[in-house]
Amino acid sequence: MSKLSDRRIEQLALAAVDACGRAYAPYSKFEVGAAILMHDGQVIVGCNVENASYGLSLCAERNAAAAAVAAGHRKWRGVAIASIGGVPPCGACRQFLAEFGLDMPIILVNLIDGARSVCNLSELLPSSFGPDDLPKSG
Repeated sequence: MSKLSDRRIEQLALAAVDACGRAYAPYSKFEVGAAILMHDGQVIVGCNVENASYGLSLCAERNAAAAAVAAGHRKWRGVAIASIGGVPPCGACRQFLAEFGLDMPIILVNLIDGARSVCNLSELLPSSFGPDDLPKSG
């Protein structure tokens, strides 16, 4: 796992908590914020955005990831996710994040008590599907 300093972990955790406060979750009332640390030190955030047509809702992690890609970033150093209970990302978000590196540290922030846990994305998504699983053209 790529190592992040305690200062970086705290920076990411606080950014995820801040993003969580902007979530739009009128149906589930389960607000989530995510923050992704880029290789250049920039932090890009996202929050969950729900929709009355539940399938159209967007997770915080994928919102942050899409914003990072839209800003031209493809190399990430870590992700922080803030929620009540400090829950890990859903399966779809795990797969989405894996596109940008299974070796990334994931920081889970519990909004109830501020506790943080750090794991590796590959631990959350063992036997992931990736580019090497696609047939080679040619």
